[in-house]
Amino acid sequence: MNKRILLSLCAIVFLFGCVKKEDAVIKIGIAGPMTGDQAKMGTDFKNGVSLAVEEWNARGGVLGKKITTLVEDDQHDPKQAVSIANKLVNSGVVGVIGHFNSSCSIPASDVYNRAGIPMISPGSTNPQLTEKGYPGVFRVCGRDDQQGKVGADFVIQQLKLKKIAVIHDKTTYGQGLADEFKKFIGDQAEIVYYGGIVQGDKDFKTVLTSIKDKKPELIYFGGIYPEGGLLVKQSREIGLTVPFMSGDGVIDPKFIEIAGPEAAEGTYLTFSPDPASIPSAQSFIEQYRKRYGELGPYSIYAYDAANIMLKAIEAAGVTEGKAVAGKLHDMEFSGALGNIKFDAKGDVTAAPYVVWITTGGKFVEHWKP
Repeated sequence: MNKRILLSLCAIVFLFGCVKKEDAVIKIGIAGPMTGDQAKMGTDFKNGVSLAVEEWNARGGVLGKKITTLVEDDQHDPKQAVSIANKLVNSGVVGVIGHFNSSCSIPASDVYNRAGIPMISPGSTNPQLTEKGYPGVFRVCGRDDQQGKVGADFVIQQLKLKKIAVIHDKTTYGQGLADEFKKFIGDQAEIVYYGGIVQGDKDFKTVLTSIKDKKPELIYFGGIYPEGGLLVKQSREIGLTVPFMSGDGVIDPKFIEIAGPEAAEGTYLTFSPDPASIPSAQSFIEQYRKRYGELGPYSIYAYDAANIMLKAIEAAGVTEGKAVAGKLHDMEFSGALGNIKFDAKGDVTAAPYVVWITTGGKFVEHWKP
């Protein structure tokens, strides 16, 4: 045989073998803040998805193929989120679980939409994520217009307060949540202060002193736990002892650690009900703790998001994005959080929020609307 022909045949066999090897796995992307001050949230995401994938692989995978995960760090930076979204697309993922921050999920969704790859966010709550009308964009959490209303109702109906200061971290999530809270407060109370801080800053005493002069009865914060913890800590240090309230971005033990248990005592936040009280979550909680220790607030959301994505792929019988997205829209899924169904926009049809309180160094459910 001609040497050149032999080499060509060998090359074809090699390439065919590589293709077959690639075809033997299904790749799922995981995107979130894996490093930096929000790395705890990214790790919780990764662990939740990994547990779901391990369970599927133990049962033989999906469509007869093993599942692998590709983990990317968006550093809660919108530009980095777009960069890793393109990387995941080019790496051949068939679905993405992520991102955490709305400021990352929204621009990254443009990339996934162009590529026809479905994404499910476990934690991005800004309404604009699903208002774009992309058929392959979903979230298993609620929206800020839902939790903003619950927060406002609690402040007005339960605490009966009339003078409120509102702070946000200038991000898509933080400012969006603060705006929704302010909108639902309406004319029922006076917003004596409204302003932003810079995410990543460490000293907020100048802002807090200005707020103290306005004599608010409560401070509402739209943002994440690193800044939330410092705001509470420093407000107490300057003698500003009014109640503090925030949203789901603060419900992590790191918040209490940063603020200090004494300063954090009595702070409020909105989040979904405690998984410990949900019967369908008990197996997940047990397995997660065995594998990773104490679960984070969004571990269960990432777990359900991964299971939903894989169930949709199984039901579609293919990994093609349009077919998978169709199943995501059409099916009702039974997960650790209970039954989950998406509406036409990709939002969950039922997104309950409750008010939690920090007491004794722990977060405890406090009020249901």
